[in-house]
Amino acid sequence: MTVRLRCVVLDDFQGVATSSADWSPLEETVEVISVTEHPGSEDELIGLLGDAEIVVTLRERVDFPRSVFERLPKLRLLVATGMRNSAIDMAAAREHGVVVSGTASSLTPPTELTWALILGLTRNLVVEDAIVRAGGWQTTVGSDLHGHTLGVIGLGRIGTAVAKVGLAFGMEVIAWSSNLTEEQCEEAGVVYAGSLDNLLSNSDVATIHLKLSVRSNGLIGARELGLMKPSALLVNTSRAGIIQRQPLLESLYNGTIAGAGLDVFDQEPVPQDDPIRNAPRTLLTPHLGYVTKDNLNTYFSQALEDITAFIAGTPLRILNTRS
Repeated sequence: MTVRLRCVVLDDFQGVATSSADWSPLEETVEVISVTEHPGSEDELIGLLGDAEIVVTLRERVDFPRSVFERLPKLRLLVATGMRNSAIDMAAAREHGVVVSGTASSLTPPTELTWALILGLTRNLVVEDAIVRAGGWQTTVGSDLHGHTLGVIGLGRIGTAVAKVGLAFGMEVIAWSSNLTEEQCEEAGVVYAGSLDNLLSNSDVATIHLKLSVRSNGLIGARELGLMKPSALLVNTSRAGIIQRQPLLESLYNGTIAGAGLDVFDQEPVPQDDPIRNAPRTLLTPHLGYVTKDNLNTYFSQALEDITAFIAGTPLRILNTRS
């Protein structure tokens, strides 16, 4: 009797891992276990993974520091959705004999979700939906986008795509990041803001599209939020750590900014008693940025390819090769 390899899929909240790809070619060699609950601690993570040889982790939701690899001696393949993952200690994985493979990832879903949050906030869609269902009619006045200013913090692949939509809406689009140049802005058809302060001061909607790094962690705090117009909106589909938590909460509760659309949080899933759950002037989504049918089909079909190739001795899309 053949002993099957154990593969654990983490954070499969919707339970769609096995239906998003055809795993049947591996059913005789791999046992797939889908985990629908997020591990709340390293001990819980180790308990879920146990003696798994293969793990599939979605985005950067679960940390894999050196200490985790030290406690998983049987782990041999870690598949990360996307082609970069700052939550994984790549060097430690390599030193412990673990191959880290990636998958393709579309910029379309987070771009679309960013605009869903912007439109939901500017037209008060959640409030008005609730009013209609309760028998009421028109209680708010929406904000226009045409002729107003969109500030894009981070003009990479996603930021550029978001900027193009802003231009299509007839917005003036300005952009800033620490490495951004006027020439890059000209190529994208947007205006270089010159500084974060200038961008925040002039934006009617500011949207964040940066990687979380030493430079971007805590980038927006009380001083920066204080520069924004009282009528301005802040949208974050990138990483929660870019905005300082307490100043953001104070700005929302005090009304010093008009609102925030948030898809990312300091702790996910968000604890029941977290004050962000009841914060006014917010539109909150549970980290849906990359969660679409087409994108999950890509993630899990390519994860399947990574596993098949690894078993055959020819691993694909390796992320932790030596530099």
